[in-house]
Amino acid sequence: MSITGKTYWRGFRDGAPFILVIAPFGLLFGVVATEAGFNLLETMSMTVLVIAGAAQFAAVQMLVDNAPVVVIVLTGLAINLRMAMYSASLTPHLGKAPLWQRALIAYTLVDQAYGVSIAKYEAEPDMPLPRKIAYYFGVITPIVPLWYGSTMLGALAGSAIPDEYALDFAIPITFLALVAPALRSLPHVAAAVVSVLVALLLNGLPYNLGLLVAAVLAMMTGAKLEKWQGERT
Repeated sequence: MSITGKTYWRGFRDGAPFILVIAPFGLLFGVVATEAGFNLLETMSMTVLVIAGAAQFAAVQMLVDNAPVVVIVLTGLAINLRMAMYSASLTPHLGKAPLWQRALIAYTLVDQAYGVSIAKYEAEPDMPLPRKIAYYFGVITPIVPLWYGSTMLGALAGSAIPDEYALDFAIPITFLALVAPALRSLPHVAAAVVSVLVALLLNGLPYNLGLLVAAVLAMMTGAKLEKWQGERT
């Protein structure tokens, strides 16, 4: 097997542990969407087109609450603003890939894929571009198809899955596993603290607008502290 092939399977193995949370996460979304009145086609269309669990959960809940479309769209954009930061972070590593590969990377860029890949790239900065691409695609191979499949299973099962199975444990565990290792600097920690505090303080706002405010203030805090540290350096 070539070095590139071995790198792909290394990525596959590194992404495989997320199966333990992706499966219940997808199942839960399928169930929630079905209970909200979505049919199978609508549920799967949203999953395939959006491929962003947190934004999908927020959008479904807001649709149930009859929130204005503009608020739903803005909330989804705010939740997924982190993808822009992910993209900027990955550009030095994958920015020279062919257009079709960059398009596929952009489409499959989820939290798990970013967290695992960027850690690998930072640990091995001299890794050639073909191996970096192979590693990324290896990471998403056990993640993305499982997201589709588990969502479909949840949508088909619907309310047949008992509440005592508590599938919603997957959501906080997934984000804790991704966020905790990234809290390695003052800007990261400050942004996390601000986002949590503001989201809690503004929890009573309608249509989850507190999340919008928390996301913006957290990013402003992190950017300001990074700029301040850079000026000091």
